Amino acid sequence: METSNTKLRVAHIITLLELGGAQRNTLYTVGHLNPQRFQPMLICGKGGILDKETEGAVWPTYFVRPLVRPVIPFMDIPALIILYRHLRRLKPHIVHTHSSKAGILGRIAAYLAGVPVIVHTFHGFGFTPAQLALTRKLYVTVEKFCARLSTHLIFVSEANRSEAAQLGIGARIPNSLIRSGIELSPASAPTWSAYRGPDRRHKPNVALRQEFGIPETAWLVTYVGNFKPQKNPMDLARTAAEVLKRTSDVHFLLVGDGKLKADVENWCKVQAISGSMHFANWRRREDVARIFGDSDCFLLTSLWEGLPRALVEAFAAGCPAVAYAVDGVQDILKNGENGFLVPPRDVAFAAEKILWLKDHPQDARRMGEKGRQTIEKDFDIERMVRQQEELYEKLYEAVPLKDYYNARWMIEGTTHA
Repeated sequence: METSNTKLRVAHIITLLELGGAQRNTLYTVGHLNPQRFQPMLICGKGGILDKETEGAVWPTYFVRPLVRPVIPFMDIPALIILYRHLRRLKPHIVHTHSSKAGILGRIAAYLAGVPVIVHTFHGFGFTPAQLALTRKLYVTVEKFCARLSTHLIFVSEANRSEAAQLGIGARIPNSLIRSGIELSPASAPTWSAYRGPDRRHKPNVALRQEFGIPETAWLVTYVGNFKPQKNPMDLARTAAEVLKRTSDVHFLLVGDGKLKADVENWCKVQAISGSMHFANWRRREDVARIFGDSDCFLLTSLWEGLPRALVEAFAAGCPAVAYAVDGVQDILKNGENGFLVPPRDVAFAAEKILWLKDHPQDARRMGEKGRQTIEKDFDIERMVRQQEELYEKLYEAVPLKDYYNARWMIEGTTHA
Protein backbone atom coordinates (compact mmCIF):
# COMPACT_ATOMS: atom_id res chain seq x y z
CA MET A 1 0.00 0.00 0.00
CA GLU A 2 1.03 3.60 -0.57
CA THR A 3 2.52 5.39 2.42
CA SER A 4 2.46 9.06 3.29
CA ASN A 5 6.19 9.44 2.57
CA THR A 6 6.01 7.93 -0.90
CA LYS A 7 7.67 10.14 -3.46
CA LEU A 8 5.96 10.47 -6.79
CA ARG A 9 8.23 9.52 -9.66
CA VAL A 10 7.75 12.06 -12.47
CA ALA A 11 9.26 11.44 -15.90
CA HIS A 12 9.48 14.51 -18.13
CA ILE A 13 9.84 13.72 -21.83
CA ILE A 14 10.88 16.33 -24.39
CA THR A 15 12.14 15.97 -27.95
CA LEU A 16 15.43 17.88 -27.83
CA LEU A 17 17.07 20.21 -25.33
CA GLU A 18 17.32 23.07 -27.79
CA LEU A 19 17.45 26.72 -26.79
CA GLY A 20 13.84 27.61 -26.19
CA GLY A 21 11.29 28.38 -23.53
CA ALA A 22 9.84 24.86 -23.41
CA GLN A 23 13.26 23.32 -22.93
CA ARG A 24 14.46 25.79 -20.31
CA ASN A 25 11.24 25.52 -18.33
CA THR A 26 11.34 21.72 -18.45
CA LEU A 27 14.91 21.70 -17.16
CA TYR A 28 13.97 24.15 -14.43
CA THR A 29 10.97 22.06 -13.38
CA VAL A 30 12.98 18.85 -13.23
CA GLY A 31 15.62 20.58 -11.15
CA HIS A 32 13.26 22.35 -8.75
CA LEU A 33 10.50 19.88 -7.90
CA ASN A 34 10.29 19.44 -4.14
CA PRO A 35 12.76 16.57 -3.41
CA GLN A 36 10.74 15.58 -0.35
CA ARG A 37 7.71 14.80 -2.49
CA PHE A 38 8.99 13.99 -5.98
CA GLN A 39 11.64 11.95 -7.78
CA PRO A 40 12.08 13.62 -11.17
CA MET A 41 13.76 12.19 -14.24
CA LEU A 42 14.27 13.44 -17.77
CA ILE A 43 13.99 11.57 -21.07
CA CYS A 44 14.94 13.33 -24.31
CA GLY A 45 16.64 13.12 -27.67
CA LYS A 46 20.39 13.56 -27.97
CA GLY A 47 22.19 16.52 -29.51
CA GLY A 48 20.49 19.65 -28.13
CA ILE A 49 22.63 22.62 -27.15
CA LEU A 50 21.30 22.37 -23.57
CA ASP A 51 22.38 18.73 -23.15
CA LYS A 52 25.35 20.01 -21.14
CA GLU A 53 22.97 21.31 -18.45
CA THR A 54 22.13 17.71 -17.55
CA GLU A 55 25.75 16.93 -16.69
CA GLY A 56 26.18 16.49 -12.96
CA ALA A 57 22.47 17.09 -12.35
CA VAL A 58 20.80 15.59 -9.29
CA TRP A 59 18.18 13.97 -11.50
CA PRO A 60 18.84 11.13 -13.98
CA THR A 61 18.68 11.85 -17.71
CA TYR A 62 18.04 9.18 -20.33
CA PHE A 63 18.89 10.05 -23.93
CA VAL A 64 16.90 8.46 -26.74
CA ARG A 65 18.98 8.94 -29.90
CA PRO A 66 16.19 8.15 -32.42
CA LEU A 67 13.99 10.84 -30.83
CA VAL A 68 14.35 13.69 -33.34
CA ARG A 69 12.20 16.63 -34.38
CA PRO A 70 11.35 15.68 -38.03
CA VAL A 71 8.84 12.94 -38.80
CA ILE A 72 11.05 10.00 -39.84
CA PRO A 73 9.21 6.66 -39.47
CA PHE A 74 12.35 4.49 -39.41
CA MET A 75 13.54 6.54 -36.40
CA ASP A 76 10.17 7.27 -34.78
CA ILE A 77 9.28 3.59 -34.34
CA PRO A 78 12.57 2.74 -32.56
CA ALA A 79 12.15 5.90 -30.46
CA LEU A 80 8.69 4.73 -29.39
CA ILE A 81 10.03 1.30 -28.47
CA ILE A 82 12.91 2.76 -26.45
CA LEU A 83 10.55 5.17 -24.64
CA TYR A 84 8.25 2.27 -23.79
CA ARG A 85 11.15 0.21 -22.44
CA HIS A 86 12.41 3.11 -20.34
CA LEU A 87 8.98 3.65 -18.82
CA ARG A 88 8.45 -0.05 -18.12
CA ARG A 89 11.80 -0.12 -16.33
CA LEU A 90 11.54 3.21 -14.50
CA LYS A 91 7.86 2.81 -13.59
CA PRO A 92 6.99 6.48 -13.03
CA HIS A 93 3.74 7.46 -11.36
CA ILE A 94 3.45 10.38 -13.77
CA VAL A 95 4.70 11.08 -17.28
CA HIS A 96 4.73 14.74 -18.35
CA THR A 97 5.45 15.31 -22.05
CA HIS A 98 6.50 18.50 -23.82
CA SER A 99 6.82 19.48 -27.51
CA SER A 100 4.97 17.87 -30.39
CA LYS A 101 7.07 14.81 -31.26
CA ALA A 102 7.75 13.83 -27.65
CA GLY A 103 4.14 14.60 -26.84
CA ILE A 104 2.94 12.07 -29.40
CA LEU A 105 5.47 9.27 -28.91
CA GLY A 106 5.77 9.85 -25.16
CA ARG A 107 2.04 9.65 -24.50
CA ILE A 108 1.63 6.52 -26.61
CA ALA A 109 4.58 4.87 -24.83
CA ALA A 110 3.25 5.91 -21.41
CA TYR A 111 -0.21 4.56 -22.19
CA LEU A 112 1.20 1.23 -23.40
CA ALA A 113 3.46 1.04 -20.35
CA GLY A 114 0.51 1.50 -18.01
CA VAL A 115 1.65 4.78 -16.45
CA PRO A 116 -1.16 5.92 -14.10
CA VAL A 117 -1.05 9.66 -14.93
CA ILE A 118 -0.18 11.16 -18.33
CA VAL A 119 0.15 14.94 -18.62
CA HIS A 120 1.02 16.94 -21.73
CA THR A 121 1.92 20.62 -22.03
CA PHE A 122 1.17 22.42 -25.29
CA HIS A 123 3.98 24.94 -25.75
CA GLY A 124 2.45 25.59 -29.16
CA PHE A 125 1.28 23.12 -31.79
CA GLY A 126 3.08 20.88 -34.27
CA PHE A 127 0.65 22.00 -36.96
CA THR A 128 1.22 25.50 -38.32
CA PRO A 129 -0.31 27.92 -40.84
CA ALA A 130 2.66 27.25 -43.13
CA GLN A 131 1.76 23.59 -43.67
CA LEU A 132 -0.28 22.11 -46.49
CA ALA A 133 -3.92 21.58 -45.56
CA LEU A 134 -3.62 17.78 -45.68
CA THR A 135 -0.49 17.78 -43.50
CA ARG A 136 -2.11 20.09 -40.99
CA LYS A 137 -5.24 17.91 -40.86
CA LEU A 138 -3.10 14.83 -40.20
CA TYR A 139 -1.31 16.53 -37.31
CA VAL A 140 -4.61 17.69 -35.83
CA THR A 141 -5.98 14.13 -36.04
CA VAL A 142 -2.91 12.74 -34.27
CA GLU A 143 -3.21 15.38 -31.52
CA LYS A 144 -6.88 14.46 -31.03
CA PHE A 145 -5.90 10.81 -30.64
CA CYS A 146 -3.09 11.51 -28.18
CA ALA A 147 -5.31 13.85 -26.16
CA ARG A 148 -7.56 10.85 -25.46
CA LEU A 149 -4.56 9.06 -23.95
CA SER A 150 -3.93 11.97 -21.60
CA THR A 151 -5.08 12.37 -18.02
CA HIS A 152 -4.68 16.14 -18.15
CA LEU A 153 -3.63 18.82 -20.64
CA ILE A 154 -1.72 22.01 -19.84
CA PHE A 155 -1.75 25.12 -22.02
CA VAL A 156 0.68 28.02 -21.71
CA SER A 157 -1.63 30.51 -23.44
CA GLU A 158 -5.35 31.13 -23.67
CA ALA A 159 -4.96 31.47 -27.44
CA ASN A 160 -3.70 27.89 -27.74
CA ARG A 161 -6.40 26.61 -25.40
CA SER A 162 -9.05 28.33 -27.48
CA GLU A 163 -7.64 26.93 -30.73
CA ALA A 164 -7.55 23.41 -29.29
CA ALA A 165 -11.20 23.73 -28.26
CA GLN A 166 -12.19 24.92 -31.73
CA LEU A 167 -10.38 21.96 -33.33
CA GLY A 168 -11.79 19.44 -30.87
CA ILE A 169 -8.41 18.55 -29.34
CA GLY A 170 -8.96 17.21 -25.83
CA ALA A 171 -12.65 18.09 -25.87
CA ARG A 172 -13.43 15.88 -22.87
CA ILE A 173 -10.03 15.97 -21.17
CA PRO A 174 -9.49 18.22 -18.12
CA ASN A 175 -7.04 21.04 -18.75
CA SER A 176 -5.27 23.90 -17.01
CA LEU A 177 -3.58 27.15 -17.93
CA ILE A 178 -0.08 27.24 -16.45
CA ARG A 179 2.10 30.03 -17.76
CA SER A 180 5.67 29.37 -18.83
CA GLY A 181 7.61 31.39 -16.31
CA ILE A 182 10.98 33.05 -15.92
CA GLU A 183 12.96 33.76 -12.76
CA LEU A 184 11.22 36.67 -11.08
CA SER A 185 12.04 35.93 -7.45
CA PRO A 186 13.40 38.83 -5.35
CA ALA A 187 16.91 37.45 -5.76
CA SER A 188 16.83 37.48 -9.55
CA ALA A 189 14.35 40.26 -10.39
CA PRO A 190 16.88 43.11 -10.01
CA THR A 191 18.92 41.52 -12.80
CA TRP A 192 16.14 42.16 -15.27
CA SER A 193 15.75 45.81 -14.32
CA ALA A 194 19.38 46.66 -13.62
CA TYR A 195 19.59 49.25 -16.40
CA ARG A 196 15.95 50.19 -16.63
CA GLY A 197 14.45 53.29 -15.08
CA PRO A 198 13.33 56.86 -15.80
CA ASP A 199 16.91 57.99 -16.38
CA ARG A 200 18.19 54.95 -18.28
CA ARG A 201 18.45 56.80 -21.57
CA HIS A 202 21.01 59.09 -19.94
CA LYS A 203 23.01 56.13 -18.63
CA PRO A 204 23.34 53.50 -21.34
CA ASN A 205 25.29 50.33 -20.67
CA VAL A 206 28.52 51.57 -22.24
CA ALA A 207 30.41 48.28 -21.92
CA LEU A 208 27.59 46.30 -23.52
CA ARG A 209 27.23 48.76 -26.40
CA GLN A 210 30.96 48.79 -27.01
CA GLU A 211 30.92 45.00 -27.16
CA PHE A 212 28.41 45.05 -30.02
CA GLY A 213 29.63 48.23 -31.68
CA ILE A 214 26.44 50.16 -30.90
CA PRO A 215 26.70 53.95 -30.40
CA GLU A 216 25.95 55.11 -26.87
CA THR A 217 23.33 57.55 -28.15
CA ALA A 218 21.55 55.09 -30.44
CA TRP A 219 17.92 54.12 -29.85
CA LEU A 220 18.10 50.32 -29.62
CA VAL A 221 15.64 47.72 -30.95
CA THR A 222 16.37 44.12 -29.90
CA TYR A 223 15.32 40.64 -30.95
CA VAL A 224 16.26 37.45 -29.06
CA GLY A 225 15.35 34.07 -30.50
CA ASN A 226 15.86 31.44 -33.17
CA PHE A 227 16.45 32.23 -36.81
CA LYS A 228 13.96 29.71 -38.18
CA PRO A 229 10.81 29.93 -40.34
CA GLN A 230 8.44 30.18 -37.36
CA LYS A 231 10.25 33.29 -36.11
CA ASN A 232 10.22 34.79 -39.62
CA PRO A 233 13.55 36.62 -39.09
CA MET A 234 13.67 38.18 -42.55
CA ASP A 235 10.83 40.47 -41.49
CA LEU A 236 13.07 41.73 -38.69
CA ALA A 237 15.48 42.97 -41.34
CA ARG A 238 12.72 44.32 -43.57
CA THR A 239 11.25 46.24 -40.64
CA ALA A 240 14.68 47.63 -39.83
CA ALA A 241 15.10 48.78 -43.44
CA GLU A 242 11.78 50.62 -43.23
CA VAL A 243 12.83 52.34 -40.01
CA LEU A 244 16.24 53.29 -41.38
CA LYS A 245 14.61 55.01 -44.36
CA ARG A 246 13.31 57.57 -41.87
CA THR A 247 16.15 57.87 -39.37
CA SER A 248 19.75 56.85 -38.91
CA ASP A 249 19.97 56.93 -35.11
CA VAL A 250 18.13 53.62 -34.54
CA HIS A 251 20.18 50.44 -34.27
CA PHE A 252 19.03 46.82 -34.22
CA LEU A 253 20.54 43.99 -32.17
CA LEU A 254 19.54 40.45 -33.23
CA VAL A 255 20.57 37.77 -30.75
CA GLY A 256 20.37 34.06 -31.51
CA ASP A 257 21.17 31.54 -34.21
CA GLY A 258 19.56 29.26 -36.77
CA LYS A 259 19.54 28.21 -40.40
CA LEU A 260 18.14 31.52 -41.68
CA LYS A 261 20.65 33.77 -39.94
CA ALA A 262 23.12 33.90 -42.83
CA ASP A 263 20.31 34.83 -45.23
CA VAL A 264 19.28 37.73 -42.99
CA GLU A 265 22.85 38.97 -42.66
CA ASN A 266 23.40 38.79 -46.43
CA TRP A 267 20.14 40.64 -47.12
CA CYS A 268 21.22 43.45 -44.78
CA LYS A 269 24.49 43.75 -46.68
CA VAL A 270 22.70 43.97 -50.03
CA GLN A 271 20.38 46.64 -48.61
CA ALA A 272 23.38 48.57 -47.25
CA ILE A 273 22.01 48.65 -43.68
CA SER A 274 24.65 46.43 -42.06
CA GLY A 275 26.11 49.39 -40.20
CA SER A 276 22.94 49.64 -38.13
CA MET A 277 22.42 45.88 -37.75
CA HIS A 278 24.27 43.97 -35.04
CA PHE A 279 24.20 40.18 -34.80
CA ALA A 280 25.13 38.11 -31.75
CA ASN A 281 25.06 34.40 -31.01
CA TRP A 282 23.18 32.89 -28.09
CA ARG A 283 23.89 34.56 -24.77
CA ARG A 284 23.57 33.52 -21.14
CA ARG A 285 20.42 34.51 -19.26
CA GLU A 286 22.31 37.21 -17.38
CA ASP A 287 23.49 38.71 -20.66
CA VAL A 288 19.97 38.63 -22.09
CA ALA A 289 18.77 40.52 -19.02
CA ARG A 290 21.45 43.17 -19.55
CA ILE A 291 20.61 43.44 -23.25
CA PHE A 292 16.88 43.88 -22.62
CA GLY A 293 17.64 46.31 -19.82
CA ASP A 294 19.57 48.50 -22.26
CA SER A 295 17.05 48.18 -25.12
CA ASP A 296 14.34 50.67 -25.99
CA CYS A 297 12.05 48.22 -27.84
CA PHE A 298 11.66 44.48 -28.38
CA LEU A 299 10.68 43.40 -31.90
CA LEU A 300 9.06 40.02 -32.66
CA THR A 301 7.89 38.95 -36.14
CA SER A 302 6.87 35.34 -35.44
CA LEU A 303 4.12 33.88 -37.61
CA TRP A 304 2.93 31.53 -34.86
CA GLU A 305 3.76 31.13 -31.18
CA GLY A 306 2.77 29.26 -28.05
CA LEU A 307 3.90 31.91 -25.61
CA PRO A 308 7.28 33.48 -26.50
CA ARG A 309 9.68 33.43 -23.57
CA ALA A 310 11.67 36.34 -25.00
CA LEU A 311 8.58 38.57 -24.87
CA VAL A 312 8.11 37.72 -21.20
CA GLU A 313 11.79 38.46 -20.54
CA ALA A 314 11.55 41.79 -22.37
CA PHE A 315 8.56 42.77 -20.24
CA ALA A 316 10.42 41.68 -17.08
CA ALA A 317 13.11 44.21 -18.00
CA GLY A 318 10.53 46.93 -18.58
CA CYS A 319 11.02 46.96 -22.34
CA PRO A 320 7.96 47.77 -24.53
CA ALA A 321 7.33 45.48 -27.50
CA VAL A 322 6.22 45.59 -31.10
CA ALA A 323 5.09 42.14 -32.25
CA TYR A 324 2.95 40.39 -34.82
CA ALA A 325 -0.54 39.67 -33.48
CA VAL A 326 -0.40 35.86 -33.39
CA ASP A 327 -1.46 33.16 -30.93
CA GLY A 328 -0.02 33.49 -27.42
CA VAL A 329 1.54 36.88 -28.14
CA GLN A 330 -1.93 38.37 -27.83
CA ASP A 331 -2.32 36.84 -24.38
CA ILE A 332 0.07 39.32 -22.81
CA LEU A 333 0.80 42.06 -25.35
CA LYS A 334 -2.10 44.49 -25.15
CA ASN A 335 -2.17 46.98 -27.99
CA GLY A 336 -1.35 50.49 -26.82
CA GLU A 337 -0.80 49.38 -23.21
CA ASN A 338 2.56 47.59 -23.07
CA GLY A 339 3.44 47.82 -26.74
CA PHE A 340 1.85 47.41 -30.14
CA LEU A 341 0.31 44.48 -31.98
CA VAL A 342 0.92 44.46 -35.73
CA PRO A 343 -0.79 42.41 -38.48
CA PRO A 344 1.60 39.63 -39.58
CA ARG A 345 3.97 40.59 -42.41
CA ASP A 346 3.06 44.29 -42.23
CA VAL A 347 6.64 45.51 -41.86
CA ALA A 348 5.72 49.11 -42.72
CA PHE A 349 3.24 49.24 -39.83
CA ALA A 350 5.76 47.62 -37.48
CA ALA A 351 8.31 50.26 -38.45
CA GLU A 352 5.73 52.98 -37.85
CA LYS A 353 5.10 51.74 -34.31
CA ILE A 354 8.82 51.52 -33.54
CA LEU A 355 9.26 55.11 -34.65
CA TRP A 356 6.27 56.16 -32.56
CA LEU A 357 7.87 54.68 -29.45
CA LYS A 358 11.11 56.48 -30.26
CA ASP A 359 9.32 59.80 -30.70
CA HIS A 360 7.28 59.38 -27.48
CA PRO A 361 9.83 58.41 -24.80
CA GLN A 362 7.54 59.03 -21.82
CA ASP A 363 4.81 56.85 -23.31
CA ALA A 364 7.40 54.20 -24.15
CA ARG A 365 8.61 54.14 -20.52
CA ARG A 366 5.02 53.91 -19.31
CA MET A 367 4.39 50.96 -21.64
CA GLY A 368 7.58 49.28 -20.45
CA GLU A 369 6.46 49.59 -16.83
CA LYS A 370 3.04 48.24 -17.77
CA GLY A 371 4.75 45.27 -19.41
CA ARG A 372 6.60 44.54 -16.19
CA GLN A 373 3.33 44.65 -14.25
CA THR A 374 1.75 42.31 -16.81
CA ILE A 375 4.05 39.42 -15.97
CA GLU A 376 4.84 40.04 -12.29
CA LYS A 377 2.25 37.62 -10.91
CA ASP A 378 1.55 34.88 -13.43
CA PHE A 379 4.99 34.40 -14.96
CA ASP A 380 7.19 33.66 -11.97
CA ILE A 381 8.86 30.34 -12.74
CA GLU A 382 8.64 29.27 -9.09
CA ARG A 383 4.88 29.68 -9.26
CA MET A 384 4.87 27.56 -12.42
CA VAL A 385 6.68 24.73 -10.63
CA ARG A 386 4.39 24.90 -7.58
CA GLN A 387 1.30 24.76 -9.84
CA GLN A 388 2.67 21.65 -11.52
CA GLU A 389 3.43 20.03 -8.17
CA GLU A 390 -0.11 20.63 -6.97
CA LEU A 391 -1.49 19.24 -10.22
CA TYR A 392 0.67 16.09 -10.02
CA GLU A 393 -0.48 15.29 -6.50
CA LYS A 394 -4.11 16.00 -7.31
CA LEU A 395 -4.07 13.81 -10.41
CA TYR A 396 -2.31 10.89 -8.77
CA GLU A 397 -4.57 11.06 -5.73
CA ALA A 398 -7.52 10.63 -8.07
CA VAL A 399 -6.12 7.44 -9.67
CA PRO A 400 -8.56 4.65 -8.66
CA LEU A 401 -5.89 1.95 -8.57
CA LYS A 402 -2.95 3.95 -7.24
CA ASP A 403 -2.42 1.56 -4.33
CA TYR A 404 -2.27 -1.32 -6.79
CA TYR A 405 0.28 0.44 -8.99
CA ASN A 406 2.45 1.38 -6.03
CA ALA A 407 2.34 -2.11 -4.53
CA ARG A 408 3.11 -3.75 -7.89
CA TRP A 409 6.11 -1.54 -8.53
CA MET A 410 7.53 -2.10 -5.05
CA ILE A 411 7.10 -5.86 -5.51
CA GLU A 412 9.00 -5.59 -8.80
CA GLY A 413 11.90 -3.98 -6.99
CA THR A 414 11.39 -0.22 -7.44
CA THR A 415 11.03 1.73 -4.22
CA HIS A 416 9.68 5.27 -4.00
CA ALA A 417 10.40 6.40 -0.47
